[in-house]
Amino acid sequence: MESKTGPASLTGEELAAIEDEEVLNKMLDSTTDFEERRMIRAALRDLLKKKRDKREQERGSRQQDLRQQGLSKGGAVSISRASMNQQPPANKPPGQPSPSAGGQVSPAVASAQKCPPAAAPNAKNVKQMLLDWCRAKTEPYEGVDIQNFSSSWKDGIAFCALVHRFFPDAFEYSILNPNKPRENFQLAFSTAERLAGCPPLLDPDDLVRMKEPDWKCVYTYIQEFYRSLVEKGLVKTKKRP
Repeated sequence: MESKTGPASLTGEELAAIEDEEVLNKMLDSTTDFEERRMIRAALRDLLKKKRDKREQERGSRQQDLRQQGLSKGGAVSISRASMNQQPPANKPPGQPSPSAGGQVSPAVASAQKCPPAAAPNAKNVKQMLLDWCRAKTEPYEGVDIQNFSSSWKDGIAFCALVHRFFPDAFEYSILNPNKPRENFQLAFSTAERLAGCPPLLDPDDLVRMKEPDWKCVYTYIQEFYRSLVEKGLVKTKKRP
């Protein structure tokens, strides 16, 4: 049989043997065949689950080792979490104002002021295009269902999935906890700033105080992230949202 390099030449077993998320993501981007996309998405989901299960097993082993060394259970859990998360310090991103007694604008107000007050005439079409782009890029990720620019982003997982799609080696997606939205926001924004040059327009502390994120703020941030990717050559398009 003639050898091919495209996903059409690979069986489900061969796809399951690929352990590089970036390779599978590129294959997903390059094919338009429904059956091929279904097989690649399934392989991606299985790979993420395999990594998550492996990491949880390693965490359990480390906790047991620490307890055997005479450490308390609470100390073992704390050390394990620190080694697993490997997240940046929970500091405010550069450029964010700090509250003070001198009458400075609070971070929440400053963050809200960055959101666009009104939509341009063609903003509805651009907004839908950007939403569809986000949905397509995060399609293989478990726990992500992007339907809007507000509630779909409230636990920070969608931000992490979108950033991880372009920078899969930056952090381990499979261990993220949707019950820790602040850590997820901080991880996504700091990674996007460091690797894509995307300015941290959103503040994690502001977001966790809201019942749902302001859609204008999320939309503005995603626009900046998209533009940063275009400037880095990671997204090639003739139309820019």
